[in-house]
Amino acid sequence: MTAIVWFKRDLRLHDHPALAFAGADAVCTYIFEPEYWTQPDTSGRQFRFLVQSVIELRDDLRARGGDLVIRVGDAVDQLAQLVRETCATRIVAHEETGNAWTYARDLRVIDWARANGVQFDEYTQCGVKRRLGGRGRWQSQRDWFVAQPLISEPAISAVNLRSDPIPNGPFDACIPQSGGRQAGLDLLDSFLTRRGRTYQRAMSSPLDGEWACSRLSPHIALGTLSIGEVVQTTARHQAGAGAGWANSYRSFQSRLAWRDHFVQKLEDEPEIETRCMNPAFEGLRDPNPERLQAWAAGETGLPFVDACMRSLYATGWLNFRMRSMVMSIASYHLWMDWRAPALHLARMFTDYEPGIHWSQVQMQSGTTGINTPRIYNPIKQGKDQDPTGAFTRRWVPELRDVPDAYLQEPWLWADAGRILGRTYPHAIVDPVLAAREARDRIWSVRRSADARHHSAAVIRKHASRKMRSPRRKPTDKNQLSFDL
Repeated sequence: MTAIVWFKRDLRLHDHPALAFAGADAVCTYIFEPEYWTQPDTSGRQFRFLVQSVIELRDDLRARGGDLVIRVGDAVDQLAQLVRETCATRIVAHEETGNAWTYARDLRVIDWARANGVQFDEYTQCGVKRRLGGRGRWQSQRDWFVAQPLISEPAISAVNLRSDPIPNGPFDACIPQSGGRQAGLDLLDSFLTRRGRTYQRAMSSPLDGEWACSRLSPHIALGTLSIGEVVQTTARHQAGAGAGWANSYRSFQSRLAWRDHFVQKLEDEPEIETRCMNPAFEGLRDPNPERLQAWAAGETGLPFVDACMRSLYATGWLNFRMRSMVMSIASYHLWMDWRAPALHLARMFTDYEPGIHWSQVQMQSGTTGINTPRIYNPIKQGKDQDPTGAFTRRWVPELRDVPDAYLQEPWLWADAGRILGRTYPHAIVDPVLAAREARDRIWSVRRSADARHHSAAVIRKHASRKMRSPRRKPTDKNQLSFDL
């Protein structure tokens, strides 16, 4: 019985349950969906990484005597055409916790398959559980899943079907890190044997984190590596960890577990992409397009914030603490509704993972109602995380002549008039006053009976249960996305 293996965000052959269970005569396909790439959370940097990963997957299949059938168009239309060409009676794929668009698309595929007598089977590929009854046993189920033996690559059958050319796509100026499974394996090895030794400490720094973080998040997001093989490979290194490595391995494992925990939130409640988890916070903030433009362009007049936003635009990456900070600044100091800044960040992150992104955005904006508002001080963060000013001056060269003592507060410098309002903007808010006003406004809502009522429901549905060793909670549990 011929089966079609529909690859989505699982671009690998190793440890691929859907491929393994498809049978020897499986036909492998990837569908480029033009409509998806018009969505407001997608970007050319993501597309470039995807294309590199798809091409390598196709090369891997061809090296084993098979092929990857490339199609371009609507998923229902293309799958229906493949069923007609192959007489397939079954389609297999992995469960995907994507954005609202992919969720709606998957529902359309399911409805089409049911109406046309085609069996459609989906397999789990990470610690996220579909139709989870409650959070009580989630952690043990997740631990069991990632500990299962990895699935070997199955035999690959020859295929003789036409493929569409890979579309040019919406490439942008950013050059993200390389896609494809081999690049992911190389990163995993270098992180676990060389780069990750200072991980626990260095991941908070925008400079040191660029080297010390694993940089595996886009590979996990697109599935060039499976979460199981990353967890198990790390565990093997943990078993013989020497001095200086044990804490880093443990911290990394913790973040891998928290990754699944946050993706589970979107799986359980897809609406958190578009509406506040706690409805008492709806309508609290303003859209404010002028502030949004200044923040996105790195022109707020807050040097460390601007350096982070410019770095992100240019590279597609930012370390975890700075991701949290820039969203916190947007939501509190600039008092913008979380949705527009979140879409901008989604486009900027090469490693955009909807399940992590939307729940974390809401945490940093204080709209969950269950997490203590985290209002970052951008001046203190700049001094703490960029003590030499190297990062700030690299991305905000307008401030190269400002003395170290005034770099994060150039308005205090006696010669500030030479720069502010000329080559670099005045701060668009007073950071101290804006933080104070935001704190008062957010707590006035949190203390309301309506907010407390809805918070109880959020806790029941989404709050974490005890995370057992060795996967302890990260030091900073309010993290925007997991750059790992």
